[in-house]
Amino acid sequence: MRAERAEVSRGLLEYAGVDPSQRVRQGMVHVLEGRHVFGQLTVEDNLRSGGFVRRLSRKAMEQDLERIYAWFPRLKTKRHTRAGLTSGGEQQMVAIGRALMTHPTLVLLDEPSMGLAPMIVQEIFEIIAQLNREQQVSFLIAEQNIHVALNYASQGYVLDTGRVALSGSAAELLARGDLHDIYLGKQ
Repeated sequence: MRAERAEVSRGLLEYAGVDPSQRVRQGMVHVLEGRHVFGQLTVEDNLRSGGFVRRLSRKAMEQDLERIYAWFPRLKTKRHTRAGLTSGGEQQMVAIGRALMTHPTLVLLDEPSMGLAPMIVQEIFEIIAQLNREQQVSFLIAEQNIHVALNYASQGYVLDTGRVALSGSAAELLARGDLHDIYLGKQ
């Protein structure tokens, strides 16, 4: 477990001091907690803003938009709606879709289920799992809903006051009887 932690730390240090725009060009994109869409822009303009970093032609931008709409069909019906007027779940989909427009290899998701209805959370996590399986996009998810996160993850890390308290396969962590105690700080 220590060797694994050291390897993760070394990998993260490679990105220390690297300009965020360079990280995006390298394939890493971050979806912030709280959805952070451009509320006055339409859903489609929000998505387009993710593609600008790649300097796409008009045709390539349209193809990428259709790719995002295939993953998030409800966004296509809202494409001309101001993003700030959509539901929380739709805003989360916009934020993830905008990140996917950069063609990332790694998406950092911060609390994707926060404030969302359980059905929407399940829908979003199923899409994430499908993107991982079919498009080989990796996701690093910080999530307090441990059961949802571990049901869709392959690996998991349980943090306690900023330190790794447990790590292992998602199945191993789900099988533990003391996970809630550790997670809630009753170790």
